[in-house]
Amino acid sequence: MADIKIPALGESVTGGQIAKWHFKNGDFVKVGDILLTLETDKVAAEVTAEASGTLSIAKQPGDDVVIGDVVGQIAEGAAPAVEKAPEAPKPAAAAAPEPKPEAKPTNITEFKVVPKPEPAPEPSALRPPPSASAEGRITRKKMTPLRKKIADQLVSAQKTAAILTTFNECDMSNVMALRSKLQDAFVAKNGVKLGFMSFFIKAVVEALKAVPQINVRVEGDEIVHQHYYDIGVAVGTERGLIVPVLRDADQKSFAELEQDILGYAKKAKDGKLQVSDLTGGVFTISNGGVYGSLLSTPIINPPQSGILGMHSIQQRPVAVDGQVVIRPMMNLALSYDHRVVDGKEAVTFLIRVKECIENPARMLVGA
Repeated sequence: MADIKIPALGESVTGGQIAKWHFKNGDFVKVGDILLTLETDKVAAEVTAEASGTLSIAKQPGDDVVIGDVVGQIAEGAAPAVEKAPEAPKPAAAAAPEPKPEAKPTNITEFKVVPKPEPAPEPSALRPPPSASAEGRITRKKMTPLRKKIADQLVSAQKTAAILTTFNECDMSNVMALRSKLQDAFVAKNGVKLGFMSFFIKAVVEALKAVPQINVRVEGDEIVHQHYYDIGVAVGTERGLIVPVLRDADQKSFAELEQDILGYAKKAKDGKLQVSDLTGGVFTISNGGVYGSLLSTPIINPPQSGILGMHSIQQRPVAVDGQVVIRPMMNLALSYDHRVVDGKEAVTFLIRVKECIENPARMLVGA
């Protein structure tokens, strides 16, 4: 009999919640089969069979477990032989029903007293009073470890940091024109599309270099200055918001950034993200524009000191050289920890992002 135990899942992960069993109790499983999916506060992990045999399940979906817990067993052995089901006996021919005797006429007349029907009740009287606990009116579902982690992170950020948000807008005309001009050649060479996110990642790197006071984190009563550029990109998934980190974004090309983003999106969809994919970022970018958001105040991702919010691109009238013209505009929002970042630094950072987006060729040549 082989125990099915919750394995070590990485640094700082002590356990999780069983999300799903991929086999039923009594099923035959083989070595390497994925037995269950485990939800943790960071990633979804899969537990595989280390022996072949008959599965016995001890813990059910929704149960909380920790590393080392036995959640089931496998009775080792060969797959049971499949017995041929016996043929069902053919039904016997139904016997012909016996003829019913004919009713004999009678000369005696019978009378029945039919009571007068009660009046139908009013429609309102037929409906039961509403009940908050009536079946179907509510559904109660336990929080997943990831959702609890997100909730704790957001509440912690609001309680421990002095969050302030500054806004600006940027003209997306030049980025859109450059992207359209380069797209075919970019795809042919790199196998991925050139998106807006890689431009914003590069713009954030340039802004962090220009305003290094934002590339910091608070540890106790110390300010830790970071001299690298691991940028997190917030991604909404079915499991909740996750923030995979693009390592050394300053050293990567636009193509490498787009390939990293595509790779993370696939890993997130397949539930293959690792804890190491989600930790260590120095700054986060969140794109609410993909959902249609026009303006928001993003919450920083502790222990980071800043987060950039992107929003929908809208055709709006703007003044250019004394003339009113229609341009594709995007609102930008920078939320920052006012404990360590002053308003002047935050505004300077956001203006630098705006300048890079409105003059994208400068980023391409490193100007």
